[in-house]
Amino acid sequence: MNPINSSEISPAELEARLRLHRLPELGPKRFHVLIEAFGCASKAISAPASAWRSLGLPAISADVRRSPQIRDGASEALAWLAQPAQHLLMWDQPEYPALLAQIDDAPPLLFVAGDPGILEKPQLAMVGSRRASRPGMDTAAAFSRSLASAGFVITSGLALGIDGAAHQAALDVGGHTIGVLGTGLENFYPQRNRKLAAAMIAQGSAVVSEFPLDAAPQAANFPRRNRIISGLSLGVLVVEASMASGSLITARLAAEQGREVYAIPGSIHHPGAKGCHQLIRDGAVLVETIEHILEGLRGWQALSRPVPMPVTHPLVALLHAAPHSSEALAIASGRPLSHVLATLTELELEGQVICESGRWVARSQLL
Repeated sequence: MNPINSSEISPAELEARLRLHRLPELGPKRFHVLIEAFGCASKAISAPASAWRSLGLPAISADVRRSPQIRDGASEALAWLAQPAQHLLMWDQPEYPALLAQIDDAPPLLFVAGDPGILEKPQLAMVGSRRASRPGMDTAAAFSRSLASAGFVITSGLALGIDGAAHQAALDVGGHTIGVLGTGLENFYPQRNRKLAAAMIAQGSAVVSEFPLDAAPQAANFPRRNRIISGLSLGVLVVEASMASGSLITARLAAEQGREVYAIPGSIHHPGAKGCHQLIRDGAVLVETIEHILEGLRGWQALSRPVPMPVTHPLVALLHAAPHSSEALAIASGRPLSHVLATLTELELEGQVICESGRWVARSQLL
């Protein structure tokens, strides 16, 4: 179907689409079939059940389609859309994210809280365990800060663990981040990340969902939303994941969608590294520094943001003078050791420093 402008959607057609969207057993592919067959949602919603049956679709009765639950839900969505910074993107509109539109089962409707414009910017998905280790969380934050500073939007699932660390780190450096929910936007889950989601929206990022606004948490919906995380993104970076992790589903979907898959290795003794190791055996790019990601995405990076003039980090400046241990750097810089260690991890990921025999050295000193 050819793209149409949002102004061409009549109020009646918009209401009909919102009603169709709430019907049980009507996923993205069936929604598309109905629109293609009848030309618009208004005709599809009023067609006899026999016409639906002839298309191989569930024969949902007219009574169900006209039920108060369906109508009231559509009315509530229209009221939600009338509020500031609350939007609906439809798959046959030019505003719909181009990369997401390429996947086979692109969501016909996408609710957006925040700035919908950032969904068109180059994105890197970051996913991992909900029960991540502290080193895993620190690694996720370090990569997210570096990638966001390089101009990429960080996309994830707003879950606990790696997802939350990636979103927060992007905000910390003034970057943008997108959270894809497995529930409706008005039925937020998990509650512990509600404040993070609010901060994302307030700082010009976005939270999105394909589900009706009041959709409750259901186990089957979280793997389903993973195709959106990967579909919006140029690639997916798996930071830490067990063999049973949902992050492996996201990685598999990314590969099927033709996206890049990256994985960070870990200790062979850590269960949270086994999923990443399996991905690497299956062909994912082994990532140790941000350069391993950026080297394949230079064109997108250049389009997303002008390359800033290089600024020497204070810790790197100290290392230019002489190699230091972590403790010596903390003393020399007047910063807490924990802060110095976290910063050194980021600088190492960016390829600016390296640790040799317990002492940190600026990489430029080795050239």
